Amino acid sequence: MHDIRFIREHPEAFDKGMARRGLSPVAAELLSLDERRRQITTELQGLQTRRNAASKEIGAVKSKGGDAQPLMDEVASIKAKMGELEQADRDAEAALTARLAELPNIPDEDVPDGRDESANVEIRRTGEPRRLNSARDHVDLGEGLGLMDFAAASKLSGARFVVLRGALARLERAIGQFMIDLHVGEHGYTEIAPPFMVRDEAVFGTGQLPKAAEDMFRTNTGHWLIPTAEVPLTNLVAGEILEAEGLPLRFTALTPSFRSEAGAAGRDTRGMIRQHQFSKVELVSVTTPEQSAAEHERMTQCAETVLKRLGLAFRTIVLCTGDMGFTARKTYDIEVWLPGQGRYREISSCSNTGEFQARRMQGRFRPAGEKGTRFVHTLNGSGVAVGRALIAVMETYQRQDGAIEVPEVLRPYMGGLEILEAKG
Repeated sequence: MHDIRFIREHPEAFDKGMARRGLSPVAAELLSLDERRRQITTELQGLQTRRNAASKEIGAVKSKGGDAQPLMDEVASIKAKMGELEQADRDAEAALTARLAELPNIPDEDVPDGRDESANVEIRRTGEPRRLNSARDHVDLGEGLGLMDFAAASKLSGARFVVLRGALARLERAIGQFMIDLHVGEHGYTEIAPPFMVRDEAVFGTGQLPKAAEDMFRTNTGHWLIPTAEVPLTNLVAGEILEAEGLPLRFTALTPSFRSEAGAAGRDTRGMIRQHQFSKVELVSVTTPEQSAAEHERMTQCAETVLKRLGLAFRTIVLCTGDMGFTARKTYDIEVWLPGQGRYREISSCSNTGEFQARRMQGRFRPAGEKGTRFVHTLNGSGVAVGRALIAVMETYQRQDGAIEVPEVLRPYMGGLEILEAKG
């Protein structure tokens, strides 16, 4: 959500920020809605002042035995008019809020401009991509082991679901547990077990509503299945006033995520790359404006550490203005090398939203030595997507015979198992 006071004072700068997002100028429209709201508020205040004065006059006239009926009629008329204006004020406020809620965050100055992913900028590569002459993808590997079953999942749930069996199911669980242990034990995040269903206010607070409603699943109770644990984790501070000394707060959770993939028709239909349900380890930070840029770098490094420990090759890119998510002011994507596809694919996205989400959910902090409060800055990132990490492990550690070696860091979680192979 944007600050209307900033738009009043810097309309050209605001339109410039929206232009970098590919949007037409909108400041004039917003200021018109704001002016209408302020006019109604001013008129209401004037009527309230006159009503109070008239009420006092009624008492004075009556005390002198005079006729107060004209004044009483005036007060009744003012009350009726105020009722109309109060509704108009609520409508004007709702119209302005709704329009502001539709607009994306303004990109940071150092974010590259561009219309789509072709303008993203690679900033580093880590590890040497494994290139195999006859690399098999995760589908061939998983089905060859008899441990990955898309047909069974389709019978149960339809397309974009999978059933994992035996050692492969355990390997997916091991990856998630390894990530959580790393982020809690070494990176200082607090593990949270949040609800998987949330209310409208929560998905509005983190920016999924109203724009991304079609990308989520809604229950018949009015709850939303979480598209990412970012939603419940970030909303832990909704409506709160935090003390600066206690920041940053760092939360992590391993949860399922549910997405309709409404805009992904025909994309990544093979395998586990893009599914309606998948597991993900989420990282969320709540901090001060002064700390948020450094926290963004730290969070990205935490996600990168996961891939380093797993021995996976990856690259880190900064997204351009046309490829960033709605709430982000700056985003780093981490793309892991998949030998079966012969290319890098996204496995983590780490974003700094500034105060954009905090304004929507009213999350504040009290700076030390100051009387007032300020909005916190919120950050979120995948630390990382478990399903895609499983894919990368399978394809990177595959053997010519179709077996899969278990990365050394995961073996304690696998009961010492070193190789996944088909049962003869």
